[in-house]
Amino acid sequence: MSTSSKAPILAGVDGSGVALAAVRWAAVDAAHRGAPLHLVYLTGGLGDCGSGVERIPSAPGRHRWGGPELLEIAYASAVAESARINRIEVTVELTNAAPVPVLRRRSEHARLLVVGSQELGAFSRAMRGSLSTALARQAGCPVAVVPNDAENGDGPVVVGVDASASSAAAIALAFDEAVLRGADLVVVHALSGLRGNGSPTESREQGEELLDRSLTGYSEAYPEVTVRRVVVEDRPARRLLEMGEKARSIVVGSRGHDELPAMPLGSVSRAVLHAAQVPVIVTRGGDR
Repeated sequence: MSTSSKAPILAGVDGSGVALAAVRWAAVDAAHRGAPLHLVYLTGGLGDCGSGVERIPSAPGRHRWGGPELLEIAYASAVAESARINRIEVTVELTNAAPVPVLRRRSEHARLLVVGSQELGAFSRAMRGSLSTALARQAGCPVAVVPNDAENGDGPVVVGVDASASSAAAIALAFDEAVLRGADLVVVHALSGLRGNGSPTESREQGEELLDRSLTGYSEAYPEVTVRRVVVEDRPARRLLEMGEKARSIVVGSRGHDELPAMPLGSVSRAVLHAAQVPVIVTRGGDR
């Protein structure tokens, strides 16, 4: 992930409704940050999505041949959406290369990669859910997965917290998103993620201590952000989805402290990514 102030927000485009929703969300995020926005129109085959992904031949159809016109629509939508907040540079790229390798390479120099929820529109018939999952696991920057009907509402940003490095990155990004969008922040820790055989009271105390450590310094760095702390006895994914029903976004680490290294994406982040009806941002331990 690039930390340069010139690093762009990157959005995958294919002319579908879900991709346009991702473009609009990306444009708002870029405008709030004063960052450039780069749109990549993808018409190639799915390519290598990594291990554990079932591949079925795709049929891009009109999306392949309508690329320039549909890219113009995405560009116009991005310019119009961002102009209400801040004028930013919007650039475009049309390629017939495979989506995952292209976006993976571009993400190494981006602040954030934004794609449509579950699939990248034109490829939905081929790989439902696999593209966003592959990118969340492989990208070189945080990945925002945006559903078709996402709106930039007035709800909070919700972040899941455990003891992992990816959780620490998620907290940092969540505070950043909250202050940029003028939103409250809900910090959620589920007790079922704790190790040990302590009593419920001891477990709750451990959870509160974990939040104390995880949030150290953020109140001073982000005094304008109102933070609500939630420590509950529940499955992490279920509680994050419940707390995030009306959220502006849900931020999760790609792998929690209780995940197995062999899993391609942490079970909590994967469950939230596939079930949430709001934008989900997935971070990794190396993201900032």
